[in-house]
Amino acid sequence: MFIDRVKIKVKAGDGGNGVTAFRREKFIPRGGPSGGDGGVGGCVYMESHEGLNTLLHLRYNPEHKAERGRHGEGSNRYGKDGEDAVVKVPVGTQVFDPETNELLFDFTEPGQRYMAAKGGKGGWGNSHFATATRQAPKYHYNGRPGGERELQLELKLIADVGLVGFPNAGKSTLISVISAAKPKIADYPFTTLEPNLGVVDMGDFRTFVVADIPGLIEGASDGAGLGHRFLRHVERTKLMLHLVDVSSLSGRDPVSDYEIINRELANYDADLAKRPQLIVATKIDAMDDPDRLDALKKRAKKDKMPFFEISSVTNKGVKDLVSAVAVALDEITREEAEKAAAV
Repeated sequence: MFIDRVKIKVKAGDGGNGVTAFRREKFIPRGGPSGGDGGVGGCVYMESHEGLNTLLHLRYNPEHKAERGRHGEGSNRYGKDGEDAVVKVPVGTQVFDPETNELLFDFTEPGQRYMAAKGGKGGWGNSHFATATRQAPKYHYNGRPGGERELQLELKLIADVGLVGFPNAGKSTLISVISAAKPKIADYPFTTLEPNLGVVDMGDFRTFVVADIPGLIEGASDGAGLGHRFLRHVERTKLMLHLVDVSSLSGRDPVSDYEIINRELANYDADLAKRPQLIVATKIDAMDDPDRLDALKKRAKKDKMPFFEISSVTNKGVKDLVSAVAVALDEITREEAEKAAAV
């Protein structure tokens, strides 16, 4: 099960209390105050891990508590600090304040850490207050409570390439052909109900990650189908492969499909409409009307979009498409490096 939104509650450990105590030892008159300080409460950290790709483990375990600090003791013994709690999340997780919707942290690479709740300070024992004029203080401080809050977690897949298009446009079949991913494939719409990731090996230790985004429909930007949930995963991709079914099996017009998906991307986020895109005509092996392919090709040429035609079943055009994706990603990386250097 793919879970990409979950709400959790984190509670840091309270600080341990200080203590009021006095030395009571033979041959040591007026031993003085000896109350130790309380320990610091443990913090709750969130940490990104490569081995996770869903928030499912947090759906059934929404509360996370760190250990409280131990109380101080006599003979100036300080309380032990509480153990920290670590909440593991997949790379791509964003942490929001559920009340203000403020983005608190964005995990973009493995090993990042975010302090979700800070442990309470330990209280001071009475030995802390002894002075030359106040040699026997009879009071101490209690520990401070640890931080406590609710957090909204949202997962946005981090992939180099995102496959978008209408349901049954051939996205799952393509990702199964070019990578080791094994998504569910069937000849009915909405077969894919959750995003799938695949790693494409280009040889010479070169790879790129492809995300198979479940099919979009008209009105997806307004939440139709599961639009908002799935469009969120396209935001981080560097390049989009816009797959359009040119066979007559869909019963839809390829040019209309192309226009609708681009419109939904723009309505959801204007920047998505400007994202580099390769137009891919799919299922050419089942095409019975060449005019459908020609019309889409003309529209792509009008919009100055690179155009490819493939059949994932027969592998026709797939190798050329993968090579073009690798070249496009190299160009995007180079442009990003130039922009970073110019800043």
